[in-house]
Amino acid sequence: MINYDEILNLKPFSLNRSQKTEMLTKNLAYLTKHHYNNCEIYKNMLDVIDFDEKNVKTYYDLPFIPVSLFKQLELKSVPQDEVFKVMTSSGTTGQAVSKIYLDRETASRQQKTLVSIVSEFTGSARMPMLIIDSPSVIKNRAMFSARGAGILGFSIFGKKKTYALNDDMSLNVEAIEKFLAENKDEKIFLFGFTFMIWKHFYQELLKLNKHFDLSKGILLHGGGWKKLASEAVSHEDFKNRLTSVCGLCDIHDYYGMVEQTGCIYMSCEYGHLHSSIFSDIITRRALDLKPCEFGESGIVQVVSILPKSYPGHSLLTEDEGVVLGEDDCKCGRMGKYFKINGRLKNAEIRGCSDTYANKF
Repeated sequence: MINYDEILNLKPFSLNRSQKTEMLTKNLAYLTKHHYNNCEIYKNMLDVIDFDEKNVKTYYDLPFIPVSLFKQLELKSVPQDEVFKVMTSSGTTGQAVSKIYLDRETASRQQKTLVSIVSEFTGSARMPMLIIDSPSVIKNRAMFSARGAGILGFSIFGKKKTYALNDDMSLNVEAIEKFLAENKDEKIFLFGFTFMIWKHFYQELLKLNKHFDLSKGILLHGGGWKKLASEAVSHEDFKNRLTSVCGLCDIHDYYGMVEQTGCIYMSCEYGHLHSSIFSDIITRRALDLKPCEFGESGIVQVVSILPKSYPGHSLLTEDEGVVLGEDDCKCGRMGKYFKINGRLKNAEIRGCSDTYANKF
């Protein structure tokens, strides 16, 4: 295995296809063996499929597990007394949630990796932060929901944090005005989940006929698009309408999941989601699970070199996506770039935004 700290010292979008393939194959093969030796359930799964590491040429050949298994099984590769915290996925009422068991090493890697990736888009300086959510979401620090963990995780990029919403999800106009007055000459960092920004920020600004000046802001938003897609709101609509009500132009979507926290996929200025050196995306055909060609829609598989305390390094998701290319995006970043089409038919709603939007 290549030393994680050595990888962390590299720029997150600096390796070309051959360099990244070599690095990922070594690290993911190591993690497969590590989890085989330390997680009995994972070992049983690999034994059932007669997995033989001698047949592995690249990380494409390594086994993957369905992401839904984290809702059904207790998957961890460390003793219980080494579990530092447990993260849970978003879920609608009555839905089972994923439980992700983290030791201190894995949690530390997640945070360092997140900083490395996001800083490429926001810069390294911490900015005054406006959180498009309510303070009530951060309550139980022992059991992190995906939504709460997202806010806490991205808070490391901010200072002088202010919540834009009250606990009843109404717009806290007074708090926003005070925040903007105190930071009028500074670049501002905004974070929130897609549907909440649309429902409780953009639409409320329209209703109230308020026009805050956020032209110096950079917005990072994530979560599902299911509800907005049903309302015929495209990515371009989302950006353009926010620009019209508050001057926000620097807007970045991201794709990620609690089962691989830290390894997020950020959208560039051309609207493409990008894989970093810490992770990758593979799309597979539903019929035989063979890898898709570029431009061909398939089931999304994600790999990550971070999960050491649980076998989450190679997961088949419930999303459908298209890899658009590799090493040749106009933004200049190396690695694959792609788009997510949405959830697979009959898959459960699970994104932070989609889970919340289901109430509406």
